[in-house]
Amino acid sequence: MNTTERLVVIVLFDGVDLLDITGPPEVFALHRRDRNDAAGYTVLLAAETKDPVTTSAGVRVLPDATFGDVAGRSIDTLLVPGSVETDADGRVRALTDPAVVTRVRELAAASRRIASVCVGAHILAAAGLLDGKRATTHWSTARQLAEEHPRVRVDADPIFIREGEVWTGAGISSCLDLSLALVSEDFGEAAALRVARQLVMYLKRPSGQSQFSVPLEPPSTTRRIEDLRHHIMDRIGERLTVADLAAYAHVGERQLTRIFKSELGTTPSSYIESVRVERARSRLESTDDTLERIASAFGFNTTDTLVRAFRRKLGTTPTEYRMRFRTSPGSART
Repeated sequence: MNTTERLVVIVLFDGVDLLDITGPPEVFALHRRDRNDAAGYTVLLAAETKDPVTTSAGVRVLPDATFGDVAGRSIDTLLVPGSVETDADGRVRALTDPAVVTRVRELAAASRRIASVCVGAHILAAAGLLDGKRATTHWSTARQLAEEHPRVRVDADPIFIREGEVWTGAGISSCLDLSLALVSEDFGEAAALRVARQLVMYLKRPSGQSQFSVPLEPPSTTRRIEDLRHHIMDRIGERLTVADLAAYAHVGERQLTRIFKSELGTTPSSYIESVRVERARSRLESTDDTLERIASAFGFNTTDTLVRAFRRKLGTTPTEYRMRFRTSPGSART
């Protein structure tokens, strides 16, 4: 049994998202309990001073230590949460305090592993820790991250990404998935699954799992692309080609491709496939429908096409996906 005690330092600052700093410690504490108090993780909340830190939820948190206190220690994992502001139009922007960025850069130099939670990726990027790396963040600030840090290869789809010893997580709740993945790396898959059961998480989501649901994408800025999206959703089981969509929108095929690229950051064909995969995911989670029936219902035509689309979009197969995320009773018929 691995009995190494690992020091986890979570960075605190005013306005930090509350779940970012409470979710990971809960995962690590459940792991310790599962091991009957055997060595596992020691978690310290660190801030500039030991004065209470007010989170974005208005809850005040007392730091365990100052940045100066932990600066001389050997840190196993440095966890960096984030914070955001919302303007009058409801637009969300990630915040980065230069003083916090400096502290994170200093602490990272003494850390074996670095991980950001949600928009904490913006702090890592500002500290230069994501340069040349693929990284994710919450979908609402992914464009901001890409624009402000062109040396970072931003991928807004996965719930978390690992690049060497640097990890980045997506949405706030995915801090649990990221923390479980850290436990899995340190103590094995079985240990992480036991913690997942304690959290009433059916199974750990893999890093390739998408954080983004196509029907829940943010509204487009043009009526034309919104009409096209509804047109695709309404006819997803039918044959849909770029030519068909261009004719519906009364534009040329090249112009249609440019519209999709600028509005949705993808091609028409890739978007159609994403919608089909999303609809198939829901059917796999909630029904006993065979793969043949699902493929036919959502325009894949053959199960081979369905399987290839799942591998491209989710890095798994429909059968594996159903085994991980099935929510309805009964045995799946595949």
